[in-house]
Amino acid sequence: MFETWQQIFLAVLTVLVFGAFVKEWLSAELVALVALVACVFAGVLSVKPGETNNALLVFAHPAPITVACMFILSAALERTGVIESLGVWFEKVAGSSPMRMLVMLMLIVIGLSGFVNNTPVVVVFMPIIMGICRRKNYKASRFLIPLSYAAVAGGTMTIIGTSTNLVAAGIASKSMTPFTMFEITPMGLIFAGITMVYMLTLGRKLLPDRVTLAALIDSDTGREFITHAFVKEGSPLAGKLFPDTEISKLKKARVLEVVRDGERLRCPLPEVKFEVGDEIIFKGVIEGLMGISDTEGIDIRGNEKFGLGDIRTESAVLMEGILGPESSLAGKNLKELNFRQRFGVIILAVHRRGRNLREKFEDERLAFGDTLLVQGPRERMRRLFQQKDFINLSEPKHQVLRTRKAPIVLAALGLFVIMGALGGNFGIPQLPTVQLALASALLVLVTRCLDPHEAFQSIEWKVIFMICGMLGLGMAMDQSGLAANIAKCTVGVIGHDNPYLMLSAFYLLSAILTELISNNAVAALLTPLGMYVASQMGVDARPFVVAVMFGASASFSTPIGYQTNTFVYGAGGYKFGDFFRVGFPLAVILWLTASLVIPILWPF
Repeated sequence: MFETWQQIFLAVLTVLVFGAFVKEWLSAELVALVALVACVFAGVLSVKPGETNNALLVFAHPAPITVACMFILSAALERTGVIESLGVWFEKVAGSSPMRMLVMLMLIVIGLSGFVNNTPVVVVFMPIIMGICRRKNYKASRFLIPLSYAAVAGGTMTIIGTSTNLVAAGIASKSMTPFTMFEITPMGLIFAGITMVYMLTLGRKLLPDRVTLAALIDSDTGREFITHAFVKEGSPLAGKLFPDTEISKLKKARVLEVVRDGERLRCPLPEVKFEVGDEIIFKGVIEGLMGISDTEGIDIRGNEKFGLGDIRTESAVLMEGILGPESSLAGKNLKELNFRQRFGVIILAVHRRGRNLREKFEDERLAFGDTLLVQGPRERMRRLFQQKDFINLSEPKHQVLRTRKAPIVLAALGLFVIMGALGGNFGIPQLPTVQLALASALLVLVTRCLDPHEAFQSIEWKVIFMICGMLGLGMAMDQSGLAANIAKCTVGVIGHDNPYLMLSAFYLLSAILTELISNNAVAALLTPLGMYVASQMGVDARPFVVAVMFGASASFSTPIGYQTNTFVYGAGGYKFGDFFRVGFPLAVILWLTASLVIPILWPF
């Protein structure tokens, strides 16, 4: 298989890259870029202008540019309230039947995900679903996996439905007729139809009844309050350490923090020595605050005992939030973040990978997908969830929407889709997908549907750079001849006369790898390999590219294979095995379906 030292180097590098993806030694985009640079230093790729193996060409590849434009279009749909309006409409038509709610949810999400980035779709619908479930006493875990699966299946219906399709189609366009916008729609409709029928029948029976973090603590029973009190002149607290005071012995209330001269004290509570004018913030149930607060029906008795005055009380609300992929809190623990002092709220519990952590989680490093149960004053909660660090699961995100711009965004998306679908017919010029994407993104920016800084923030740069890095590794495998040699060995094992079995094997390989690493990375590596295999067998490569597209998108068996799965994983209180139990049968059904249908729609 290996003919040169460069091929050996690339084989080892590829194994290391996959290992780094699975073990998460470094972030995925950093691993991919390191691989790209390693290929340059090894001499497999060059940076000299004009050479065919120029590594810098990956940054001009149409796939990442198109993906970035789709992020901008999706953000414009969200910013102008289009997606939120659909969510509100869904809440009205969901009805009182869980089955009706599930049907409407999957239909809407499948339709949306065919044309926009499915991540904001899931982010918008999650709090709506959880709110309905709280009001109607449904289990959110019965709806959130179907939400994610519908988003995944819907993305397979068009070339622009998921970045995986764009990456595979972009690589394939160099050596075959480019894929049209709706060329894969028949197969995508079959995928979406099977996913929906499965989730409404067998899958629905396999869905677990999980308890979310908020349900662990009944917010209506033993309601807690945050109370602010000030140390008065002549108070017995002045000059004493916290452990030596009476308030350290309160049983149903505790001190959260102490504020001095407008600044929160950073030292540990046992080291705090009170001074006149210090603001002490308490938390507790009503009976625990007896003698501290004189409002909200709390007895005034005991204030003189503690030497506290000018007391104000506010209700503490309980909310859930999930860390997004771009959160600045990821990789840090609560102690490093000084979370309570920084945000003025406290974390009661953390849900991570099937475990609800209620104790000793302060040293745990936060990660994308972690769900936090947060408690604090409503105003501080509002400020917390205004940041990009958290996605609010307790209630839909409210912001000032540019609803008057919604028709412009819809027109931009409509023109993009229509020209992509009908280009070359009826006098409509046939333009490359990347050109249409750039024009649509520019239109929403020029018309101020989205501000430039919002556009830059909407692009998931980690995804873009990861795609570029993996395109570079794929280019290196191509230039060195390693891809061709792997293709020859693969054909030698399975045989030249059975392209059906080979296609099925390629889909299966794509589906397995996408459960472990990024689907875009799988598409970038396996698409050229599939084309080489088809060339060795003397058959059309198009069905192999389609197999990679659908296989790399079919992430149903684990919560880490696709971003939307990771989002609902923590929010629904799921365990890792829930995804395998529900998703594995679906993955097998789709594999068998793809093996039979792809050769019919795209003959060899």
